[in-house]
Amino acid sequence: FELISLGSHPFGHCFVMKFNDVTFMLDCPLDMTPLTHFLPIPFVPSKRLEALKCLDDHCTPKTIAQQIKEVYPNYFLDGQLEFCLPELGAVDLSTIDAILISSYHCMLALPFITEHSSFHGKVFATEPTVRFGQQLMEELLYMAERVCKDRLPSQWKTKDCKDRLPSGLKNAVDTRCWKPLYNESDISCCLSKVQTVGCGQKVDLHGSVELVSLSSGYCIGSCNWLIQTPYQKIGYLVSSSQLTTHALPLDQTAMHNCDVLIMCGLTEAPAFTPDGMVGDFCTNLARTLQNGGNVLVPCSPTGVIYDLLECLPSYLDNMGLQSVPLYFLSPVAETSLAYSNICGEWCCKSRQDKMYLPEPPFGHSELLKSNRLQSFKSLADGLGDVFKTPCVVFCGHPSLRCGDAVHFMEVWGAGSQNSVIFIETGFQSGEPIFPLAQVLAPYQPLAMKAFWCPIDPRLNFLQAKHLLKDLQPRHTVFPEAYLHPPLTMPQRSDLILDLVMTLLICMYNV
Repeated sequence: FELISLGSHPFGHCFVMKFNDVTFMLDCPLDMTPLTHFLPIPFVPSKRLEALKCLDDHCTPKTIAQQIKEVYPNYFLDGQLEFCLPELGAVDLSTIDAILISSYHCMLALPFITEHSSFHGKVFATEPTVRFGQQLMEELLYMAERVCKDRLPSQWKTKDCKDRLPSGLKNAVDTRCWKPLYNESDISCCLSKVQTVGCGQKVDLHGSVELVSLSSGYCIGSCNWLIQTPYQKIGYLVSSSQLTTHALPLDQTAMHNCDVLIMCGLTEAPAFTPDGMVGDFCTNLARTLQNGGNVLVPCSPTGVIYDLLECLPSYLDNMGLQSVPLYFLSPVAETSLAYSNICGEWCCKSRQDKMYLPEPPFGHSELLKSNRLQSFKSLADGLGDVFKTPCVVFCGHPSLRCGDAVHFMEVWGAGSQNSVIFIETGFQSGEPIFPLAQVLAPYQPLAMKAFWCPIDPRLNFLQAKHLLKDLQPRHTVFPEAYLHPPLTMPQRSDLILDLVMTLLICMYNV
């Protein structure tokens, strides 16, 4: 057994594992934190952004200085958005026999591997993971392609130019792992190579090992993996949840007594409870609306938004705000809402039972029928014909660097009655995945209020400890970061895994 970490991501890790002469890659997430170093890409031209000063540095060539804009005291790259890949150069991808995907969050780097590397193995994921993953890829590509063509050259990436960048950018830019996004053809070809598996389905790989996908309880289609032979078994337990959510519950029975259990993807908001954050979200939202303001919720088009659309309408009704419209903007908004309602077998029992009534598993179907919730592909898709305020807008991107969220920040940012509410979480920091100060920096001075209400149903540290005691693995592997409290809460010794095992293996990034 050999395990190599190729990098971390807020929704998990990317591992390469060798077991019984078979080499696996476990997940391939795309790190989007580099986006915060770029200038926002507005759909509607912004005079404010266009008027920003270029880098005023006589030592930097003019062509490069024009690609660096100043929003004092910060500098931002003005060009094609780039993303951070796992450390793929650390391994020979042609030796990978199979890639196992645990959730749609953890597959966004897959086209880089299947279409632009020497990899020629198999890829396994559940059907909902593939479909939702496709939606996230298509949405991200749609947003990223809005950049003007004359801004595409990234001359700042050359080594000589990188050394001349302002210190904040020079220290952040990683030219080895930062890449522009793939294209539509890459997405299509990549997904055609994925072999879908059912929940609990057993798959024989080369006659050497057996793969079993087990529900992780986190989101629709998410799964943990069991890799086993007649004599040994390895468990990959990632981004799992024991809470009652819309997804199938966590299936942990088969994970008992693993020879090695790899555990990662614990909650990135360990000091907060999901129920408490949903309450804060609703409270801050309602207070803004009562003051005549509008609310922007930068979010992904799948996952937590389904839960918010379940609880928010009744809360607004109780607050006398039933006339407030809800808008959902995404190029995949309609597809996401529709597909979630045909995934009943991948949902919890209460939602499965609705299918036999027959009723849609999710309540957003009724919201759409009553026009209380309206979905649009973009700002240009007829929103202006029905738009009224005050309102609540769900749209991307959580980084506020692309998507329709950029437009609403530009329009609503000067109004102190308006609010932006972030619901994403970040890796082992106790902070948002995109730190608020960094996300909001290009929009300064900003009058609108900003709230962070992280809604993360994944296992917390106490749950993880109890689960490991129950599963009784012989050996446990988890990220080294789990041995230390979050950076912003160094006194919270309860927010660690302090297990005493027969053998404790701590993973370090390469």
